[in-house]
Amino acid sequence: MTAYVLVVNAGSSSLKYSLVDGETGESPASGSVERIGESSGRLAHEVDGEKHTEDREFETFEDAWGAVVDAFEDHGPRLEDVEVVAVGHRVVHGGEQFVEPTLVDDDAVAAVEGLVPLAPLHNPANLEGIAVARKLFPELPQVMVFDTAFHHTIPEVAHTYAVPRAWREDHHIRRYGFHGTSHAFVSRAAAAALGRAVSATNVIVLHLGNGASATAVRGGESVDTSMGLTPLEGLVMGTRSGDLDPAVHMHLHRSLGWSLEDIDRALYRESGLKGLAGENDFREVMRLRASGDVGAALAFDVYCYRIRKYVGAYYAVLGTVHAVVFTAGVGQHSAELRAAALSGLDRLGIVVDDVRNEGPVSGATFVSPDDSDVAVLVIPTNEEYEIARQALEVVRRSVQPG
Repeated sequence: MTAYVLVVNAGSSSLKYSLVDGETGESPASGSVERIGESSGRLAHEVDGEKHTEDREFETFEDAWGAVVDAFEDHGPRLEDVEVVAVGHRVVHGGEQFVEPTLVDDDAVAAVEGLVPLAPLHNPANLEGIAVARKLFPELPQVMVFDTAFHHTIPEVAHTYAVPRAWREDHHIRRYGFHGTSHAFVSRAAAAALGRAVSATNVIVLHLGNGASATAVRGGESVDTSMGLTPLEGLVMGTRSGDLDPAVHMHLHRSLGWSLEDIDRALYRESGLKGLAGENDFREVMRLRASGDVGAALAFDVYCYRIRKYVGAYYAVLGTVHAVVFTAGVGQHSAELRAAALSGLDRLGIVVDDVRNEGPVSGATFVSPDDSDVAVLVIPTNEEYEIARQALEVVRRSVQPG
């Protein structure tokens, strides 16, 4: 019997959704509403491989949600005709309080509201999506699944910053990490591909999309990750700088008179690949690099160097590594990136087979030689399935007696 979860990811001006079977990961329908609050919004609803679009203004999240419900009604599957057991919401920051998926109630919402200072760009939108969904589906359990939760197992020595105690204790400044649902799904899938128990598998997962992060996973638990208090730290990303000397803020403030808000905006929206090459889309960077663009060539080299540095660091953290795994848009689709990022790591047993690496990716795909000490894998992530799976577990626990 199917047990569908309506998985929701509410952004600042977008609403993405998928109807997902929490048991199998099957998804008969998915879609998005883009540019909410702008005059040129678009709804795209895909069911059984057929896409239906609607271009109009969606003034509020309530308008967007209403259009989503109508799309299911008009194009299917009708939500009343399938067994929807829960609504699963992606929430970016769970702070120190939320270390597992949580049923939505007023107290939980209030606690997430208290975490807004830690994720001012993300949590407010997540909360708005939850508020509207509670009105639309009052009879359905709503579950929050947190990006940060998978990383709650990171040991104190790895999540502690060397800053004053008051900062750490009163203002909760520490490494939290993000992309947790992706790292959880991919690390578990890697163990299955290797034929090993999750508890006996150590992997380095490289989630490389417009946002990017690396995670060291030991026995199914995150033990270190590249993103920190916010999603700005770590690898080079589409528009985010990644690792940076914190004194850059004061240098720019003193030299240019920029406000902290100006600098923060530049580091989030004008840096990374965009700052180096003028483009944040990795495919466009690669096109420019192939044409001889110097900035794009540097961007590619810096991007790969940062990945290689983290792989080496996390090899040292784990001691034994069974696999390095690439996932998300860039990691899954760029063979050239995979080869360049792991170049020179032969002494660590990490080797990419050129023929396999250039071949098609289908499910969990090995791109290393059979006799490699460390497997190199490409595994498409499925964060929607992971959210649905976790939400279904929460709902089933909540109805069990005792």
